[in-house]
Amino acid sequence: MQDIVYPLFSYLAYWLQKEDKFSLQSPLLFKTYQDLFGFIKARKGDDLDIELFRKELLASNELISVEDYGAGSKRVNTAHRRVAEITRYSTSNRKFAQCYQFFCSLTPAETVLELGTCMGISSRYLSRVTQGKLYSFEGSPEIARIAKPSEGFDNLNLVIGELRDTLPSILDSLDKIDFALIDATHTYEATLSYFELLLSKIQASSIIAIGDIHWSREMEKAWQEIKGRPEVKLSLDFYECGIVFFDYPGEKAEYILDF
Repeated sequence: MQDIVYPLFSYLAYWLQKEDKFSLQSPLLFKTYQDLFGFIKARKGDDLDIELFRKELLASNELISVEDYGAGSKRVNTAHRRVAEITRYSTSNRKFAQCYQFFCSLTPAETVLELGTCMGISSRYLSRVTQGKLYSFEGSPEIARIAKPSEGFDNLNLVIGELRDTLPSILDSLDKIDFALIDATHTYEATLSYFELLLSKIQASSIIAIGDIHWSREMEKAWQEIKGRPEVKLSLDFYECGIVFFDYPGEKAEYILDF
């Protein structure tokens, strides 16, 4: 019961602490925050084909076998799951998919990683702003089969297998990471492990996003430790996700922002 109701208490805490753009003292952060909303507004008519793909998944009655290596789903946590239910409960909505797009676009976006493909919706959004290669990692072959685009999205490289095996080998082949989204496994140990692995390839201009930072007590603990790391200079909490920067003028800063 505690795991189910925890997000309600964490959202209340977020709601009481969140700030809007008018309370921000940093001109750079004010501009970045304002640009985020401008980015979403400017792309109102973009990527609608991805939302059509989402609608098709939500209308699907297909039942698939799911290999789950993490904390699972609070709504649908069985070995066989309907595509529509996975899509409804385990994918980012359009607003947060565009949020990831925006922060990815602030980097050179030559090497982009997504840990947790799920149904491939966020992958498609990220693909549209990736200038080089996008590596998306998925543990379940059946989910990967549905998530893989049949055409287009040529810069999207889908990596199938357990992350603890696939991520290190891909990282060994890369010189750097510009943007990464951690949205897989959803346990304290795994989230910190992925973050540590990514740190070996980040640079000053890199940005890392972490999904579901208040999903459970474990994820809350992981988020607190990640934003407290000395390498992290700025952290932004949008409740559904956290964004960390490794280059920010002035002293280390943390913000909880309305979104």
